Formats: sequence, structure tokens, C-alpha cells
Amino acid sequence: MKIAIVGLNYAPEPIGIAVYTTGLAQTLAARGHDVEVIAGQPYYPNWAVMDGFPRAGFKASRENGVRLLRLPHYVPGKPSGAKRLLHHASFATTSALPALWKGLTGRPDLVIAIAPSLLSAPVALAMAKAAGAKSWLHIQDFEIDAAVATGMLPERGRAMALARRFEAGLLKGFDTVSTISPQMRALLVEKGVTPERAVLFPNWADIDAAHYAGPSSYRRQWGITTRHVALYSGAIGAKQGIGIIIEAARRLQARSDLTFVICGEGPNRDALDAAAQTLPNLRVYDLQPKERLGDLLALASVHLLPQLGSAADLVLPSKLANMLASGRPVIATAASGTGLAAAVAGNGIVTQPEDGPAFATAIANLLDDDVMRTELGQAARASALTRWARGPILDRACAHMERTAASRRTAPRPAIATADE
Repeated sequence: MKIAIVGLNYAPEPIGIAVYTTGLAQTLAARGHDVEVIAGQPYYPNWAVMDGFPRAGFKASRENGVRLLRLPHYVPGKPSGAKRLLHHASFATTSALPALWKGLTGRPDLVIAIAPSLLSAPVALAMAKAAGAKSWLHIQDFEIDAAVATGMLPERGRAMALARRFEAGLLKGFDTVSTISPQMRALLVEKGVTPERAVLFPNWADIDAAHYAGPSSYRRQWGITTRHVALYSGAIGAKQGIGIIIEAARRLQARSDLTFVICGEGPNRDALDAAAQTLPNLRVYDLQPKERLGDLLALASVHLLPQLGSAADLVLPSKLANMLASGRPVIATAASGTGLAAAVAGNGIVTQPEDGPAFATAIANLLDDDVMRTELGQAARASALTRWARGPILDRACAHMERTAASRRTAPRPAIATADE
């Protein structure tokens, strides 16, 4: 079958949506399908186009069995609400004509849109209609709701009303809509997606790469001598609510057995660097190579996973799966009943969002209880093996996509007019 994917983020971006879009595309190709991806230039999480990739112009290549077309787009160095909107709009603009042309000439059986970027979803929908193909929208986070939750967009007003109508139209227009957690799937149904069209397609853990049997070599590399490390590794932006880690480091700086380590890039990195100058128990480093994922995660006594309460069930942090797979417990901030709270339950400790004292107390209590820490870490690893393993997740999703595409192949395709007619 021919399958097209329209998604802004793709490898070699080391974290976030790119990891899962790339994994999906390569798995579909490995199953014998003709897969083409229309993507942007790699820029995340640094918000700068990576070295070796053109700032302007198109680039076509074949990578791991996938045909890839990279398009130019605007990348703001310091993304604000307006700049993010322009960023996504620029990709939608540059992808429109190539996608439409490939829909008319390549005739894919299935077109998959990845959101973010929701603004480029109409491009994928138009591509599917031009090809007579089935359409599938995969939502990694609810962008409009998340923008409101983080203060980037106003909750009310004409602009928000237009945004809601835009979202509702897209959710109605795609044949299938998937998302990454049961709670987010329930939100899809609340937003008007019929239950039979709403599909659960979770992110996965790299089960083997995330688990490291020996002591972490980062202890020696970074000169960490404390018994315990509280680790966060990932994007540093508004949704992550990283400020609570700084507060915990301040509250626990009297402990001589604990170092806080944050590895990441993003718009809020400067605030972390400034805090590290005044807190000797806080270290901030760049994102580490994915080849050393298990080595890095093994540095942790506990993993830290803060999230703003207002962003609950609008996104499920993709880093959670690898945290669990590392065999270390997770301390997360999440309200009861949310997807994040449910995923961490039994595998760590959950405190209320934005409650700095409770977060710091949970860290201290878990570090002081070796038995509980070991038991929760073992449970986390077991949970990853049963719920977050890459193979079964991708097998189920790809099989569903194949059935969806096959149902369209039995229908007649629209004809393309030629100059001879």
C-alpha cells in the first residue's frame, strides 16, 4: 500500500513527536508499504535548524526505507504565542502544493496527519481527498487547549471561537482520529469524534535502550559524588512546569546526599541556568545522545516529571515511558483522575500540580525509603514491559492503519484529467 504522512517533526530530532512519527513511518515501510513523509527541517528542542540542513529550499531523500521530503519553514529562536502560530502556519503553507501534487500523482491509499501541527492537518486532508484516500489524524497533544492552559492564547474571544471551529471541522473531516492516552481519547469523544472513529495509539518506550544494568558513567563524567540523583531529561518549555524542580532544589539544598540534574533544551533553559548559579545542588546540562539513553536514565535514583495542572490530559509526556522502562520510580505532578496520575500510580508518587512543598517532600521521603524506592522501580519496569513496549503498540496501530487503507482500495478512485481529454 501507499501511505503518506504529513508531520512537521521527524528524525534526527532527538526527543518529542519526531521520535514517534519516525518510528511509525519506518515500521510501516518495514512491513512492505511504500511510505512517504512530508516534514519540516529538524529544529526541536533547540528551536534552531540543525547544522547540515538547509534553511531554505526543499530536500528529498530516502532514509531507512522511507521517502522523505523536507520543506523550509519559519523557526523562531524564542517562541511566543504569535511566533508559534507563524511557525506552524509557515509549514502548512510550504507543504500545501507538494502534498496536493503528491496526492494527485502518487495516489496514496492512506494519508496520516500528525498534530502538532494542527494547522497542517487541512493539507493532509486535501491530499487525501485529491488521492481518493482514507485520512487519519493522530493527535500528540491538543494544541489549542494547551495554548490556553499555558497562557499563550486567551480563553475567550473571536480568535478562540475561530480556533475551536477550525478544530471541530478537522475532527469531523478525518476518517479516523487517534491519540495517545485513554483520557485524551475520551476528550476526543467529548469534542464530537464518534467512538468508533476515536482510536488509542499510545507512545512507546525503548524498552532495551532505556534499561542500563551497570552504574551510570555520567557520575564520573560530571563529577557527581552524592548518593542520590533526582533527574529530569527532556524539553524545557511552558507545559513542563520546570520551575517546581528549582523550588524543590531550594527546599532540599541542606541535603548533602542529593543532586538535582536537568538535561534539556527549550525556551525556558535560561531560567534554569540562572538558578543553577545560585543552587550548588542543581546541575543543568544539554540533552544527551540517544545512544546513551540508558546510561543517563541509570543516573537517577528517582525521575522527576512535572506538568502544569492546566495542561492535564491535553498531552501525556512522551518521556514517561522511558522513565518507567529504566526501572526507576517516577515522582510526577498530576491531579487525581488524569492520565499522567493513572500511569504513574503504583510506579512512583504523584503530588498535586504546582505544590512545591509536597513535591519536595515526596522526593525526600522516597529517597529515604530504600525498600519503597526499589519496589516502585521494579513495578515501573514491569509496567513498561506490559504496557509501553514498542513492538506490540506499533503492530496494533499499523494493523489498524492497514485495515483502514484496505477499505478504501475497494472503492473507485477519482480520475485525473489529462491534456488529451
